[in-house]
Amino acid sequence: MVTPVIIGVAGGTGSGKTTVAREIYRRFENMNVVMIEQDSYYKDQSHLTFEERTKTNYDHPMAFDTDLLIEHLKCLRRREPIEKPVYDYKRHTRAKEKVWIEPKDVIILEGILILEDERLRNLLDIKVFVDTDADVRIIRRILRDIEERGRTLESVVEQYLTVVRPMHMQFIEPTKRYADIIVPEGGQNRVAIDLLSTKIDTVLQSLSAGM
Repeated sequence: MVTPVIIGVAGGTGSGKTTVAREIYRRFENMNVVMIEQDSYYKDQSHLTFEERTKTNYDHPMAFDTDLLIEHLKCLRRREPIEKPVYDYKRHTRAKEKVWIEPKDVIILEGILILEDERLRNLLDIKVFVDTDADVRIIRRILRDIEERGRTLESVVEQYLTVVRPMHMQFIEPTKRYADIIVPEGGQNRVAIDLLSTKIDTVLQSLSAGM
């Protein structure tokens, strides 16, 4: 039984890492590929009041249930299915529903801090860091949080200045040194996406030939 290949796509908030990961996934959606988002693994906060939940630092490594994410990746590598959690951003806690994920030949893992934990890094066969200028990232974050997560402009800007930027400099930017590939300008970098897609296609063909 062939061990699946895990590709990690990291980068700061608004860098375009999700766009890169989704574009690669889209190109192979009819093939043996699955995408896992680190955001799904934010810790359950149902034991806290709503006010307490709103104060969570979502850009700190401790915000994630990394142990569960590692456990799930190991299950997928053993060709065992998982029940991926779902996070409710409006309620600031984990939702009751889960998503059933079948093991695939290629697993794309994306998230801001997937290169921060050594245990997680050691599970990744290819490590990608999407690198985008800070001014572009904050604009993208403002638009996303207002449109998709029901936040106000003032709350997004305050959160960026007091939490997001300091956490990026402390925890995310330093992980760039662990990347095998650095992709400038995120989803706009078609050459990098083409190269990554070619690599995945080669892996899939190799796995098929070995079966």
